Amino acid sequence: MSRRGNPYDNAQAESFMKTLKYEEVYRSDYRDQRDVRSGVGNFLEKVYNQKRLHSALSYVSPAEFERSLVKTKVTEVSP
Repeated sequence: MSRRGNPYDNAQAESFMKTLKYEEVYRSDYRDQRDVRSGVGNFLEKVYNQKRLHSALSYVSPAEFERSLVKTKVTEVSP
């Protein structure tokens, strides 16, 4: 939910939900709620976080971005 008087707070959540719907939900036929949970969870862990490039992260995947952050922190701490 966005803060009162600020309609832009919700933009990232709306963008994510659009991506989830178009890339997973609308392309799949689910049998039951367990199948939905499994399919959406698989999409999030294996596609959205591992493979999909994100413009806000300079067009790298979230997993790759986190790995680069860890390398940067290790380099900064090491003498």
